[in-house]
Amino acid sequence: MSLMDTHSKNGRTLLDRPTYNASEAARLADLKPDRVRRWLRGYSYSHAGGVHRQEPVIRRPGQRATAKYASFLELVDLLFVKEFLNEGISLQQLRRALYEAADLLGVTHFARQVFFTEGRRIHLEVGQKGGKALLQLLSGGQWVIAPVILELAKRIDFEETSQLATRWYPRGRTGRIVLDPAIAFGQPTIAGHGIATANVFDLYQAEGGDIDAVCNWWGLSRDEAEAAVEFERGLAA
Repeated sequence: MSLMDTHSKNGRTLLDRPTYNASEAARLADLKPDRVRRWLRGYSYSHAGGVHRQEPVIRRPGQRATAKYASFLELVDLLFVKEFLNEGISLQQLRRALYEAADLLGVTHFARQVFFTEGRRIHLEVGQKGGKALLQLLSGGQWVIAPVILELAKRIDFEETSQLATRWYPRGRTGRIVLDPAIAFGQPTIAGHGIATANVFDLYQAEGGDIDAVCNWWGLSRDEAEAAVEFERGLAA
């Protein structure tokens, strides 16, 4: 059975499985833990003598609404939101857009191929149904920041039927590192080996930085071992 078959048959269980705490999700997505918590769970604040509730950016139905752990799909959602914010799109606009997408298109995650590659189709469909916030993210039938989203899409695999994200290559497809919810519980691993980068890095430190010893122990090429070490160092930075 291929990994894609595994995702197809058990996809929602694996992709939606609570996996990453706020600190882990923040390290992987290069965000602050507090920001991850707010985007996923919302928050309360005091204003004008009352307590108000700010809804999360990422829509999490049912019991997931206040869950402390993010799923793989929610991790990709975080990446998507981060890229839009970096381009000056407001959280309020993103929040409204995703809620509209859920109502108009039946889409509950940004971690779906349609958001990365089918801007024109979404633009036309939403235009017919009247979604204002989603239309504001689109211009002339294309995403306003199409190059940014397309670049992110190059690092993600999508399942053909569901169009949901199933793998993320944080350093690109040639970077040797992959996050796959079907392997090592979604932790970063060396592509093709399933060996967690954290385990490689731990051994590297235990061996006093002897990369050859790491390669011999894990059966890795030097490039693979060095990629794992560099990745973990980047997370710790």
